[in-house]
Amino acid sequence: MTQNVIGSTWSETFHYYLNYCKESRKLVLLIVAIGLLLDNMLLTAVVPIIPTFLYELHHKNDPFLAQSSNSSKLFNVNDVHSYKVDSSMMSSEELEQRHRELVSENAEVGIMFASKPIVQAITNLFVGPLTNKIGYSWPLFFGLILLFLSTMIFAIGTSYITLFFARSMQGVGSAFTSVAGMGMLAEKFPDDRERGNCMAIALGGLALGVLIGPPFGGVMYEFIGQSSPFITLAMLALLDGCLQLLVLQPEVVKEQQPGATLSTLIQDPYILLAAGSITFANAGIAMLEPSLPLWMMDTMNSSNWEQGAAFLPASISYLIGTNIFGPLGHKIGRWLSSLLGLVMIGLALVSIPMATSVSGLIIPNGMIGFAIGMVDSSMMPMLGYLVDIRHSSVYGSVYAIGDVALCIGYIIGPALAGTLVTWFGFGGLCMTTAFVCFAFAPCMLALRNPPTKEEVESRAHCNTIKYGSYTNTSTPEMENKPFIRIP
Repeated sequence: MTQNVIGSTWSETFHYYLNYCKESRKLVLLIVAIGLLLDNMLLTAVVPIIPTFLYELHHKNDPFLAQSSNSSKLFNVNDVHSYKVDSSMMSSEELEQRHRELVSENAEVGIMFASKPIVQAITNLFVGPLTNKIGYSWPLFFGLILLFLSTMIFAIGTSYITLFFARSMQGVGSAFTSVAGMGMLAEKFPDDRERGNCMAIALGGLALGVLIGPPFGGVMYEFIGQSSPFITLAMLALLDGCLQLLVLQPEVVKEQQPGATLSTLIQDPYILLAAGSITFANAGIAMLEPSLPLWMMDTMNSSNWEQGAAFLPASISYLIGTNIFGPLGHKIGRWLSSLLGLVMIGLALVSIPMATSVSGLIIPNGMIGFAIGMVDSSMMPMLGYLVDIRHSSVYGSVYAIGDVALCIGYIIGPALAGTLVTWFGFGGLCMTTAFVCFAFAPCMLALRNPPTKEEVESRAHCNTIKYGSYTNTSTPEMENKPFIRIP
């Protein structure tokens, strides 16, 4: 009997702590941050790997590819990446031929990089409404499973088709992870200021993944082997999956109130402006991901780890920017934070082609990362705030729109990078992207004081508005038009 009592006591204690963990908002925040960390580590770890891997795969029989002295690589499937270009042995004609091949490779690399956000954007259209029906825990866990599978495919992939499939599968997993994670945080943290702070922390996990990814992938690829970074990420994904099962205990939870549909939210001009700022801000770095490593190979003859390290200042400053402007954006106005961020991105893009060495990329890349942190940490909570004041407080669909906006930036960036580099060169690519950021920045003024749902309904039901002796009678056609307050 004593044993039964003790067993019952331990069982009750265990379930008590499980319920405590499930209700703990801090643990939920930690789980979402880890999920975003792993997703973005996988996203950016391939940045210094894929361009070099494909170039060496296509030229492994090239006599000017000298075999590296490091012969102790682990997980090396075909020894393709144990080669590097010895440009000192090339003539001017051969160097020019290599330059043309690197420029043409922008398109192939860009298509692979763009496949992930394309698939992710399409998947978001289904994930958003799904979370409104079954809750956030199961989609979050399913997204982690898909990330684990795509990581393992990257580890064993030896061809362009295999890596393309892995990149696309990651897009599906990212859609579930991002939408369910951000929606869960918006639900757990209803206070606008508190929500901004917690989303800044979650984006800090994203930033840390972006920070670690490129140097982690470049160093492990060059000194250990192709599969090593992906096997490491797969093990981390398994650990996060165990944590989700323990803490979240995935279950189906139906929303008590119906949320606004995707079509309704897409027609909201304020949500579109917030989403647009996310798109154009992230398009700045997305343009650089496939083109900057190749430009560095061409103009600086940089190695794998140097190409990965070039993105390090952007990652560090993004981490700083999100943590600063999560709370600060609420004080100074999230519209102003986003406006300044877009302008800063444009200025940094203009200065990048002027760099003549890896050290010359530190300041402009740091500016880009910090500015994107300003925009993301301001507009992500802004989307939740807009839903609260203009629709109903159900967040799956609005964060599906936010994630689609992020994906569009990473679609148009890599997809257009190859074409713009071919037409205008790398400098023209940076100038074009900078112009777009400058042009969209003034649109943030409209988000300074967005009207609430009550204000819109009040205007819609008001048939007669008097201004002194002049009376303006509204028509049904006028009532159906979106109400945009001019700041």
